[in-house]
Amino acid sequence: MADPYQTLGVARGASEADIKKAYRKLAKELHPDRNADNPKAAERFAQVTSAYDLLTDKDKRARFDRGEIDGDGNPTAPFGFGAGGMGGGARPGGPGGGFRSQGFEFGGDNVDMSDIFEGLFGGARGGGFTSGFGRRAPERGANVAYRLAVPFVDAATLAPQRVQLPGGAIEIKLPAGLESGTQMRLAGKGEQGPGGPGDALVTIEVEPHRFFTRDGDDIRIDLPISIKEAVLGGQVKAPTVDKPVMLTIPKGASSGRTLRLKGKGWPKKGGERGDQLVTLQVVVPANDADLERFVADWAGAEGNPRAALGV
Repeated sequence: MADPYQTLGVARGASEADIKKAYRKLAKELHPDRNADNPKAAERFAQVTSAYDLLTDKDKRARFDRGEIDGDGNPTAPFGFGAGGMGGGARPGGPGGGFRSQGFEFGGDNVDMSDIFEGLFGGARGGGFTSGFGRRAPERGANVAYRLAVPFVDAATLAPQRVQLPGGAIEIKLPAGLESGTQMRLAGKGEQGPGGPGDALVTIEVEPHRFFTRDGDDIRIDLPISIKEAVLGGQVKAPTVDKPVMLTIPKGASSGRTLRLKGKGWPKKGGERGDQLVTLQVVVPANDADLERFVADWAGAEGNPRAALGV
């Protein structure tokens, strides 16, 4: 029941960005892949992840700040009940030896306490505070941590992934907006315990690609084109994470010019996608005698493309 703010080492008024920054730092230090010989690190990793999950859920964070739930997300005791018994301004009541709190009288001549708490806490009639109150619930099994390497194109297209768990392989759906370090919680897929299984915490690692790179919500690629395509323009085939598309090259295109393919980038959390940015690279063939003769006699070659740089 640790305080999630203390677990992440942030102030109660911390912004979501501060919480995310603190979590990433701790997750990197405590990741099971880096602490194979330290079982306590995995336990601490699970605690840090649980605290992050609670504080990044706006509703749960607000409920925790109001004292409605504890650090584990469980409801706190109603009516001011604490570990020491009744709270919230309770005071002695009537002749039946009961007490009065918030304008309600409990435990007097006309009130059966077991009737009241049977519905709230599952106690048996006539048993009072037995089953479900004043008694610790069976503990769930431990959470388990996994690292899942996802190919770049799979991450960009949200292709389903299979994860091998102790109970067998399952297929998971990748969330939009994911990046390396994103964690997914698979409820009930951890170790078995008396109170049921724990959860599986899956950390996503997006693998690099040989020619695609990510730039925020956009995807970048350098696209080689010939001198003829650069001078005359035309359509060329360009790869995207989905499938190749035809790209129009404008006449007189130079190396370094960037063209935009709308909606061919990284999937955003809102359901849309970024763009693909295609940077043209004009490829000059080596040892081409015809090209060398043409350029040597070309009157237009006398210009100075570096004039704007003052040289």
